Amino acid sequence: MKTIVVIGTAWGDEGKGKITDFLAAKADVVARFQGGNNAGHTVIVDGKHHLFQLLPSGVVNSGTINLLTNGMVIDPKGILEEIDDLGKKDLNLFISNRAHVVMPYHLAIESANERRKGENRLNTTGHGIGPTYSDKANRIGLRMDQFVGPNFKKQLEGIINLKNLEADKLGIPHFDVDEIYEEYKEYAKRLRPHVIDTSLFLNEAIAEGKKVLFEGAQGVMLCIENGTYPFVTSSSPTAAAVPLYAGIAPWLLEGAVGVVKAYATREGAGPMPTLIPDDKIQAHFHKTKVEYEPRTKTYRRVGWLDTVILRHAKRVSGLSYLAVTVLDILSGLDELKICTSYNLNGEVIDYVPADIKEYEKATPNFITLPGWKEDISHVKSFSELPVNAQKYLEKIEELVGVEIGIFSVGPSREQTIQVKDFF
Repeated sequence: MKTIVVIGTAWGDEGKGKITDFLAAKADVVARFQGGNNAGHTVIVDGKHHLFQLLPSGVVNSGTINLLTNGMVIDPKGILEEIDDLGKKDLNLFISNRAHVVMPYHLAIESANERRKGENRLNTTGHGIGPTYSDKANRIGLRMDQFVGPNFKKQLEGIINLKNLEADKLGIPHFDVDEIYEEYKEYAKRLRPHVIDTSLFLNEAIAEGKKVLFEGAQGVMLCIENGTYPFVTSSSPTAAAVPLYAGIAPWLLEGAVGVVKAYATREGAGPMPTLIPDDKIQAHFHKTKVEYEPRTKTYRRVGWLDTVILRHAKRVSGLSYLAVTVLDILSGLDELKICTSYNLNGEVIDYVPADIKEYEKATPNFITLPGWKEDISHVKSFSELPVNAQKYLEKIEELVGVEIGIFSVGPSREQTIQVKDFF
């Protein structure tokens, strides 16, 4: 396959950045197709940690062309901070002229709305992503071509007039056009050379037979169309969204790699049927700091692997292969559980209920497999894994009906093992 997408199969934090980085080494083009800087992933290369929230994972590879396509919402200040932090002179980065721009008023409005919701707040990252997508849908958004164009201030004045009416309703201070313009015109000047029609670029690259890797943010269960609404993001992180958000024909995307943790985790609010209630087992997952979220200074909730969710991701998105991450964290547990179905209102079901209140009532049906004690962080092939670890991966393949193409046993690129050559 020459055009593939890497997606998260659950609620995000599956290790997509690591898998994208691994595959990006083989790609000519890496294109981020949705989301904004509410997503974050760490890529480790030669022992150095790179934290990206907007930049595609391919930026660490020399020669790779990196795109931010029209489905994204981009914080100019945030992306320039990432570029400066990376400190790379030969940065082959291009931004879609149709991508929407996150502005200061988006952050202020999101914060005010979260406070207003009280106990019903969604625990967003507060980076203005939702309000930016709302403006896009309301057709009052600021696109990148306008942001870097000669009429930026005029466009901004019209938007600020509307936003100050919104500020009055929310009881927050008005936004100052001149103050925002003076700061953001400098960001626009720096970004202007990077802004192109990424749809044209992608279609030409695909026609030339280039290898193109699409990268998403979050996961399928946070999809605004197919996720656990309203505890979702404002775009669709599914493979089905790539053609729309990248500006290519659907048949040009040849496959999807679904990244799944060897267990389940969830950051923020919302139901999680396989949550592990045992504090000792929770402590096992927390001791390595893998599940520590530095943005919120909390540990993610941890649960057993949920194959109902994986089959949901397979159905609504499409999965060609699975990439199983952090398998090494399971070492040391006496037994492992896998959820195969739910109980709801006296029935056994194999789907994710649309009604969030119904989903909150769903309870998991588990199968139990023996664990393993061995340290597997050094293995280089499937055959080197302990027998019980092999059986665990094989059971995942069986229950989901998708082959495992990659598994990882640690955070570094060298701890990623590809068992199927698909790209």
